[in-house]
Amino acid sequence: MAKVLVVTSGKGGVGKTTSTAALGAALALNGKKVVVVDFDVGLRNLDLVMGAERRVVFDLINVAQGEAKLNQALIRDKRVENLSLLPASQTRDKDALNEKGLARVMKELRTQFDWIICDSPAGIERGAILAMRHADAAIIVTNPEVSSVRDSDRIIGLLDSKTERAEKGGRVEKHLLITRFDQARASRGEMLKIDDILDILSVPLLGIIPESEQVLRASNLGQPVTLASPLCAPARAYCDAARRLLGDNVTMNVPLERFNLLNKIFGGRAA
Repeated sequence: MAKVLVVTSGKGGVGKTTSTAALGAALALNGKKVVVVDFDVGLRNLDLVMGAERRVVFDLINVAQGEAKLNQALIRDKRVENLSLLPASQTRDKDALNEKGLARVMKELRTQFDWIICDSPAGIERGAILAMRHADAAIIVTNPEVSSVRDSDRIIGLLDSKTERAEKGGRVEKHLLITRFDQARASRGEMLKIDDILDILSVPLLGIIPESEQVLRASNLGQPVTLASPLCAPARAYCDAARRLLGDNVTMNVPLERFNLLNKIFGGRAA
């Protein structure tokens, strides 16, 4: 049965698009048929991270408005056969995305894929509401800082009130993904600790992604980090998170970027 998963946050820049691409690739590597959908109309970036920016012809709005068929807009990944992208429009605004057309697109996607991962724009405006509208499950992405955690709490409230499931008396399954975590800084009190974040948000923890240059490097190469550097700490953490989404019992550890010390000694040559 197809599952719609929204990757969301209240604050921008926390790593939603990076996480959408990395988790989508990891799920596809586990044999699932996956599509990642960019809902950030006007500011699309998921195609860049997926390395497909030059292959975009039609987009989500074209399909929702009946200007193109779904299969015309879907872009199949060249590295992983069962991974596809449905890009956002770069020239339209969020008002061009209507709820009726979106419902039709999501219904059709459910017939073709096992996982539909929606990359939400940040905040609580219309675009974010539409991205979570049809969600069965949500990943709330947060950085270990007070403002990011506070904004994530607001998103949890929207998931419990503005989704189709909520309106029908159900609940959206929620998972917390903590990104850009640095154990040493947390120990020094320079960022929130994992337990502090969990106490505030009370959402089951899906994964902890360490701060790492490998994530930025992969994005600049146009590749999900789980494909670009599969052995690095962030990639391993994303792969573990994907397995947890699939129901596997994977031990939760605080991942450490093993290249950090060597990078400092050798000026990055060890990576």
